[in-house]
Amino acid sequence: MFFSKKKNTEAVENMDLDAVMKKFDRESNTRVWEGVPKIIINCVLAVFSLFCIYVTFFATWLDTVRLSSFMGCIVFVGFLVFPAKKGIQKTNSMPWYDIILLIVGSGSFFYHTANAMTIINQGSRYELHQIIIGIIGVLCLLELCRRCVGIPIIIVALGFIVYALGWGLTNPDMWRRVSVFVGKVFYTTTSGVLSTPVNTCAKFIAIFIIFGAFLERTGIADFFIKISNSIVGRFSGGPAKVAVVASALEGMVSGSSVANTVGSGSVTIPLMKKTGYKPEFAAAAEASASTGGQIMPPIMGAAAFLMAENIGVPYSNLVVRAILPAVLYFLGVFITVHLEAKKEGLRGLTKDELPRFLPLLKKTYLLLPLIILIALVGSGSRSIAFAAAIAIIAAIVVGIFNKEDRITPKRIWEALAAGGQGMITVAVACGVAGIIAGTITMTGLANVLINGIVALAGDHVIIALFLTMLCCIVLGMGVPTTANYCIMAATCAPILVKMGVPDIAAHFFVFYFGIVADLTPPVALAAYAGAAIAGANPMKTALTATKLAIGAFIIPYVFALSPAMLFIDTTAPEVILICITSVIGMFAVSASLEGYLLHRMKWFERIASLVGGLLLIYPGLKTDLIGLGILAAVVIVQLLTNKKTDTVLQV
Repeated sequence: MFFSKKKNTEAVENMDLDAVMKKFDRESNTRVWEGVPKIIINCVLAVFSLFCIYVTFFATWLDTVRLSSFMGCIVFVGFLVFPAKKGIQKTNSMPWYDIILLIVGSGSFFYHTANAMTIINQGSRYELHQIIIGIIGVLCLLELCRRCVGIPIIIVALGFIVYALGWGLTNPDMWRRVSVFVGKVFYTTTSGVLSTPVNTCAKFIAIFIIFGAFLERTGIADFFIKISNSIVGRFSGGPAKVAVVASALEGMVSGSSVANTVGSGSVTIPLMKKTGYKPEFAAAAEASASTGGQIMPPIMGAAAFLMAENIGVPYSNLVVRAILPAVLYFLGVFITVHLEAKKEGLRGLTKDELPRFLPLLKKTYLLLPLIILIALVGSGSRSIAFAAAIAIIAAIVVGIFNKEDRITPKRIWEALAAGGQGMITVAVACGVAGIIAGTITMTGLANVLINGIVALAGDHVIIALFLTMLCCIVLGMGVPTTANYCIMAATCAPILVKMGVPDIAAHFFVFYFGIVADLTPPVALAAYAGAAIAGANPMKTALTATKLAIGAFIIPYVFALSPAMLFIDTTAPEVILICITSVIGMFAVSASLEGYLLHRMKWFERIASLVGGLLLIYPGLKTDLIGLGILAAVVIVQLLTNKKTDTVLQV
């Protein structure tokens, strides 16, 4: 995640939030270090962050040396931070077997670093001890992945490994098959652990994780909540709107659904309940808004950097194309919470409950790091990593001038340590995803899957899109977004491309549906985390969150079937028309799902509103005109209906 969990000022709430994070966010299940050991561990993590910064900007090493040393450090600090199992941990305790895993696991990668040229010159002729070292390195990486990411991705990885060793490689000699497999997944940079996912993590994602850690210490998360309160808190259902706006703003610099939900939800969910929202709706509103943070430019989560690398386009290009879908998503959530408030007659916050706007206006300088980052990324004059580095410097400067939350050398060191710890899970997930993707490529399984699904779908792209959506959601139930995208990009995205979907649209499609898995039952971690804070029923919360996030299920189909929404093969007037009609369409869809427009809607009005909204969202003059006609009819019926005698029909 780009942000670690936010800290509440109350000690009791701190304990509750920590419990929620530990239950729903595996990254929070860490060893307990206190006193001198804690200082030593933080120093190790901070030095690792400095190492990443140095390698990114100054080192001219071979890719093999750079990536193997990076993963060696990840394995080393990973076993320092993550214990073998969840639960209560002894303070300042590390079992002997973890020490052994730390040494042999990191040592395997550092052996690769130290002998990089020798291994390269050997070609594919590996010595016995090199194969054994590679096996140890892969096994230790898988064990660390089990600890900090989860078991489901391990099951997926082991399934592909067994396939590769048992059926995918034609050589009948088992040891030869193992030798070839280990050589490809451990010692090469074209497939396996050190391939594109880890390369992208080391080059771009790491520096943004460090940036997020620094930005958190400027107090910007609290500023986002307060400024959102001052802008929309006074309106009906204000706290829910605050949750949406604050999460959208926070999503610009964060990449974890659960952390976002727990962080801002600790403030917004109790306010929503106090205003009159049902606990399930309050938790769902926060979870759906927080999950959308991963699709909100300019920083869309780690998977977006991988997408830019896979497609071969500048990251700034993706940012521009992601703006309209992200705005539509958050607009859909915002409209739904507004209509719910109107339907239930919920008030906003009182004047006394609202933060004063003018004092907040004086703190807009906190946005300077983000403004600099957006400007540099948008200009394309500098690399993404360079833009993040300048933004880190800006965050430090801003922190110096922030009297209420002034940054100090100690806090700079803490930010470096938090950045180092934040890299572990992402890098490990990228490494294991590289193994899976490499195995798919190595065995030719990708072509088998492509041909099979194309044959099953026939000429119907919609069937291929639906099957891809199911794969993404099911895989996302146990695999984090980054790894989910890597796997789907290697398997399903090429299928969509073969069926005529543009490359960018195909990758955005799997990216979106990998994210919404955090809201989709039966495993909806963001929704469950919100439910824990709200004291709500987890399954009802997940179902409500899925309804609120309906835009994330509709929009990918729209831009896959009509890529004009991603500004592909379109003109400026068409873009303006798409923006206007899509906003109206999302309003109509939200009204249909909520059952409220000018007042409560009858079942046929809801169906008509849904159809009209979908037609408006789908780009095209003919569909826009039909959609506007249908929606106009619904509005006229609503105006003519006496709301005092309107019968409420639930469907």
